[in-house]
Amino acid sequence: MRISIVGSGYVGIVTGIGFAELGHDVIFVDVDENKVNLINSGKPPIYEKGLKELMQKNKGRYHATTDYDEAVNKSEITFICVGTPSKEDGSIDLRYVESASKGVGEALANKDDFHVVVVKSTVIPGTTEGVVKPLIEKESGKKAFKDFGLAMNPEFLREGNAVEDFFNPDRIVIGVKDEKTKSVLDELYKQFRCPKLFTDIKTAEMIKYASNAFLATKISFANEIGNICKKLGIDVYKVFEGVGLDHRINPAFFRAGIGFGGSCFPKDVKALIRKAEELGEDPKILKAVIEVNEKQPLKMIELLKKHIPNLANRKIGVLGLAFKPDTDDVRESRAIPIVEALLREEAKIIAYDPKAMNNFAKIFPQIEYAKSSQEVIDKSDAVLIVTEWREFEELDYSGKIVIDGRRIEKAMREAKIYEGVCW
Repeated sequence: MRISIVGSGYVGIVTGIGFAELGHDVIFVDVDENKVNLINSGKPPIYEKGLKELMQKNKGRYHATTDYDEAVNKSEITFICVGTPSKEDGSIDLRYVESASKGVGEALANKDDFHVVVVKSTVIPGTTEGVVKPLIEKESGKKAFKDFGLAMNPEFLREGNAVEDFFNPDRIVIGVKDEKTKSVLDELYKQFRCPKLFTDIKTAEMIKYASNAFLATKISFANEIGNICKKLGIDVYKVFEGVGLDHRINPAFFRAGIGFGGSCFPKDVKALIRKAEELGEDPKILKAVIEVNEKQPLKMIELLKKHIPNLANRKIGVLGLAFKPDTDDVRESRAIPIVEALLREEAKIIAYDPKAMNNFAKIFPQIEYAKSSQEVIDKSDAVLIVTEWREFEELDYSGKIVIDGRRIEKAMREAKIYEGVCW
């Protein structure tokens, strides 16, 4: 098929290049000319494991443009994959979704053929039909489900594993209303051997939020249990090894530590809280998930001050700045509140991350960035392990004070003084 992708961030670029690998022709449309130029030169606009190689392999099957008319008129399906960041009150900012909907609608006004528009951006239930649909109808002069198709197809891609997840999904969820759109998307996804769930559009939107909220809840629950275990001298990882053996529970996401970050979990849980409050509900569990997560990284500072009570002018090393390994994404990284707290204590900071230092330096240009992870250890009075990059498992921690937020076994064995956040 011929597919257009609006937005070339993590979801858009991985989805588009994934479809190109499966034999489809793909057009990316983005307002950022720098991203357009990078894609057209075969370079990924973000770091994601395996993406660069796929882009090189599939040159000729995709290109990028800033022109909605070209993208929509030369494709049969358009995926809207733009960001939905948080507003200050926790609700989602729909400006990019609205802009994409208008652009697609204007382009559809010049097209006679039936065209399917699929929302892949994470949006609160009711957004596809309440915001996207009327904007496309207004700009195109056409009717949804009659003149053009409209669907919701949430993404379940893990940053750092997004390419693998695209080709090997746990499930594909598609919210549709008309049979023609359903048949088009059924055909598009026929190569995938996983459960495919067709629902109404609002249900598909809610499945994404419920999934992320539950996974975030598992993390905060593990951290609460971990905090208790720390004070009892119990290994929380052994606890959850035992808990996870229960087939009703599943061991995934029970990694106690310093909490979750990234572009999805914090934003999506906050958006769901805000929507619930608008509906007159008080989502106490979801609020507690966020409260635990915001406090958890600061436990590293508490543990550090047990061993260095006055941090002023002390050199503190920070290993890991991305919100998780195998990505350069620092959105909601747990390193952010940790560095902020160290700066308030007037500590001197030296930090290192294999991929995320340029992005982190945009937020904290005032701290020192090392050329290697070993340099951080060599130059610091104490080391905080914030992201579990594989290379951190091979460092020499002997003679150092180490506060570990991610359970690096070698640090546990070698450090002069070792403190795990929850163990």
